[in-house]
Amino acid sequence: MRVITGTARGRRLHELKGYETRPTTDKVKEGIFSAIQFDVEGSRVLDLFAGTGQMGIEALSRGAASAVFVDRRADAVKLVRDNLALCQLSDRAQVFCADAMAHLAATRGKFDLIFLDPPYETDLLERAVAHIARFDILAGHGIIVAESPVEKQLPALSAPYGVYREYRYGKIKVTIYHRSGEEEA
Repeated sequence: MRVITGTARGRRLHELKGYETRPTTDKVKEGIFSAIQFDVEGSRVLDLFAGTGQMGIEALSRGAASAVFVDRRADAVKLVRDNLALCQLSDRAQVFCADAMAHLAATRGKFDLIFLDPPYETDLLERAVAHIARFDILAGHGIIVAESPVEKQLPALSAPYGVYREYRYGKIKVTIYHRSGEEEA
């Protein structure tokens, strides 16, 4: 697992031991960042269910202004901090050890880009997407990138949110939600 491009290009990130965390493969990560490449620079990023932090770190490496990382596991939070330090990106990041849904409910800021990749065998992805829309924490023209198994049906959201595109990478589906700007609402 490595940072693909940007200021931390080529850095190998540390991974968690065991099978509880499933890092996004380089192929899927490359596809995601190809799809959102023009929306990363200067963005405010939320990496929910952060795991190793690789998605938020890739965004920071590519010029995101800031990133918030959230994971419920203390070992994952420590690893995210270590990976940020390794990439010299800690100064633009905040890392929280917290329940994802509670963190969403308490968030007061807006994000331009939100990465969601919770454990597949749960309903956390559907709940997170619904919470993001309910608490309206995605900025105008913001993007949610949701990774799931191909067979998982994600919720349709009402305006100003909508599914922009879906991509398939073998058994993995990436759904990109878009929030229209205020002038479009």
